[in-house]
Amino acid sequence: MELLSFRRSITMAGWAVTDPVLDSATIALLRECVAPFAQTGRGGARNLLDDSRIAALATRRELRRFASAILGDSCFAVRALFFDKTPDTNWKVIWHQDLTVAAQQRTDVPGYGPWTEKGGVPHVQPPVDVLEHMLAIRVHLDPCTEQNGPVRVIDGTHHLGRLDQEAIVQLRAQRQATACLAAEGALLAFRPLLLHASSPATRPAHRRVIHIEYAAQPLAAPLVWHRQVAGTPSR
Repeated sequence: MELLSFRRSITMAGWAVTDPVLDSATIALLRECVAPFAQTGRGGARNLLDDSRIAALATRRELRRFASAILGDSCFAVRALFFDKTPDTNWKVIWHQDLTVAAQQRTDVPGYGPWTEKGGVPHVQPPVDVLEHMLAIRVHLDPCTEQNGPVRVIDGTHHLGRLDQEAIVQLRAQRQATACLAAEGALLAFRPLLLHASSPATRPAHRRVIHIEYAAQPLAAPLVWHRQVAGTPSR
């Protein structure tokens, strides 16, 4: 996908899927990297930026050129997750926005809250402005089809700010959802505030994705991101 089309899709719809950007050899290495996570039987893992191989992936030009197209060349990765859907881990994700970020420590700051803990790391809901300057990029290690539980989105909902449950129900009734299908090696990028969900796979098979979140600004002092992995300019 050309960067102009990518920017237009992210701006208007809140999401975009690229053509494959990683070759089969790179995909094979990434599958080896996430294999220990895939064997946990939990369908996912957190804190992947602690792994040097995933941190290196977050800085690769193939990803950063798309993150930088939206957030600018000074953007940095702040969190990475792993997801998979198999016959043993075939779950449903209800309609939601991604509202929490990972911080190094819990400190009460106006506009930040409530706090939770995930994977041993403090997480907090920041002001909407922080989320509006973030982008998630999912690296697909397998084809994502209609049958293996793709992410579904409601276009344009990233423009609506933080939504309560009543608003989510109304939007779901009023607007059509789109399935985000992707080829092996392709990227799915979306804004955290975009309303999204996924259904259980109808034909369970691997749907391995590495989910990397990029940000463009610091958290309010004294808060700092749990991880901050920068890269060289992408262009």
